[in-house]
Amino acid sequence: MKAGLTEGHWWQRGKDLFLTTSLTESPLAPDYDRSAMTTGIVHIGVGGFHRAHEAAYLDRLMRRRAGSGPGGGAAAAAGGSRLEWGICGVGLLPGDARMRDVLAAQDHLYTLLLKHPGGLRDPAVIGSIHDYLFAPDDPEAVLALLSAPTTRIVSLTVTEGGYNVDDATGTFRTEAPGAVHDAEHPASRRPPSATSLRR
Repeated sequence: MKAGLTEGHWWQRGKDLFLTTSLTESPLAPDYDRSAMTTGIVHIGVGGFHRAHEAAYLDRLMRRRAGSGPGGGAAAAAGGSRLEWGICGVGLLPGDARMRDVLAAQDHLYTLLLKHPGGLRDPAVIGSIHDYLFAPDDPEAVLALLSAPTTRIVSLTVTEGGYNVDDATGTFRTEAPGAVHDAEHPASRRPPSATSLRR
């Protein structure tokens, strides 16, 4: 949060953001060179939690290294741009096609609005996600990315329903559709679940 940023400044920043023709041209857009970004993190399940946390933290790091964040100039000189930590999102389920399409239409940019305890709202356009793969379209491309030497972290966000555990017994639900599919099609290249991503 920038010192002295009043509600009036927030209004001007918000107005500037929404009156621009694209997120790329927004004054809140990343100031680092996104065309130089490479994938260091593959994240499965790009939902709101990931976009408000992991992706936002990476964006903040890249801004600092580019010279715009706190300690930016010195950080940039000391440790490089950190653009090798770009995120490629991965969707597994049919509903993830919507995230693929929305992010692609926005050059994988989106707006994050931080709400501070005092009522201040602080918007930013997040740029750390630079690519998105929909596994049902090309599972081999996903597997290749997961096993690439440049991929340093594979992270995933799984909601409580995705653990496939019976709440009463604590045991794995072998009768769930995804588990049944994995058991019946062990060589399937169209994985319906994170656990079936394998070579």
